Amino acid sequence: KENLEVKEIATKNAISESGITDYCINPYAGCQHACKYCYARFVSRFYGKKMSEWGKFVYAKVNLPKLLSTEKKLKKPGEIILSSTTDAYQPLEEKYQITRKVLQELLNEEKFNVVIQTKSNLVLRDIDIIKSFGGRIKVGFTVTMDDEMAKIFEPGAPSTSKRIEALKKLKENGVATYAFLGPLIPGVSDFEWLVEQVHEFSDYIYVDKLNLRPGVWQSLLPT
Repeated sequence: KENLEVKEIATKNAISESGITDYCINPYAGCQHACKYCYARFVSRFYGKKMSEWGKFVYAKVNLPKLLSTEKKLKKPGEIILSSTTDAYQPLEEKYQITRKVLQELLNEEKFNVVIQTKSNLVLRDIDIIKSFGGRIKVGFTVTMDDEMAKIFEPGAPSTSKRIEALKKLKENGVATYAFLGPLIPGVSDFEWLVEQVHEFSDYIYVDKLNLRPGVWQSLLPT
């Protein structure tokens, strides 16, 4: 992607506590998907960036898998989400494979269950590891609108069609799956159509409204 600032950085910790599940792991800071409605843009300030620069920088936490190999032994059992403030399968993951290494670290640590939430069919690359987790893992796709609308609101993400196809593939491979329908944007998201597309391939469906945190509304306004 043009004008994307990419840096390799060292992070101080691999596993953080999370309000969504017990823990979260964010292999990257920033996200190439550059979704207009992303609530995680507040992360920008921790890296000396403005909220308006969200989607224009990604920092790869290259030391994270090594840190995880030690940290995982010190944590109590629980559920880990990949990820809470980035997409663990954004395009740069193809190069860095940090998420794949994270899964390899967690595979033999049976005290952890794993939840993957993504907008990318790149997750299929790791289907070999994912299947090895058995019942300790579930994979979900965020699906918010049709392909045409997604080009506007989720410019850096794979199409909705590709996500649904990947959801189907995981389901066919015996992986526990879910669809996250959100944020539902009035006048843009067709809720009934979305349910129709995903229900057959999802064990669960979660729904979320548009969350207008600071910086989100400004990003949604026409430029």
